[in-house]
Amino acid sequence: MAERMSARRLKLVFILSVLAASSLAMLAWTQVWVQAEVGLPDAGTQVLEIDGAIAAPALTALALSGFALAAALTIAGRLIRIVLGALEVLLGFSVFLAAFLAVRDPADASAAAVTAATGIAGHESIQLSVLGTVITPWPFVAMGAAIVMAGVGVAIIVTSGRWPGPTRKYQAVRFEQVASPHGAQPLATPAEPAANDSAANDSAANDSAANDSVGDWDDLSRGGDPTVR
Repeated sequence: MAERMSARRLKLVFILSVLAASSLAMLAWTQVWVQAEVGLPDAGTQVLEIDGAIAAPALTALALSGFALAAALTIAGRLIRIVLGALEVLLGFSVFLAAFLAVRDPADASAAAVTAATGIAGHESIQLSVLGTVITPWPFVAMGAAIVMAGVGVAIIVTSGRWPGPTRKYQAVRFEQVASPHGAQPLATPAEPAANDSAANDSAANDSAANDSVGDWDDLSRGGDPTVR
């Protein structure tokens, strides 16, 4: 019993870890990642705040996928758990890559906001217009969440055999034939033969009436009188 409770606790910890890491990645996505100082065409400057939605737009889809994966883990069997663990590792790698690219080239991560604010387009033009950038801690928070996601995915693969299997809410019901107390099933009630005989007599009477009607028409066609019999 204690071992089963430990397995359930292990499953709960991993599912909550997936949810926590995905929530942290989603939170980071909503925050400011880069503060970019941009030179304007009129020789002025402007400081733009670039959030995760601009710097790493794919992060929200990856975080939502983590939520869906956590829900699937609650009902998955052993083989599916291994597949989901591998997917969690892939999600963690993707989140880390998206945040790393924003940190490596913050000017390029700010391109969409720079174009919207100044009208400047093109990679080289944007690189020249960005005079300086300051990276906030939030992309590093996203990378930390990505590492947790990948680590939990590996742990799910390693420990999938120790998880309790999915429970069955409804059990199958099997019906068995019960023998009669006298050792045989009753064949028919006494009223059934009488009902069958009555139905047979009615059918014979109907056939006889139909035959008499046909005979009457034949007598008339031959010039005879059908009422004289």
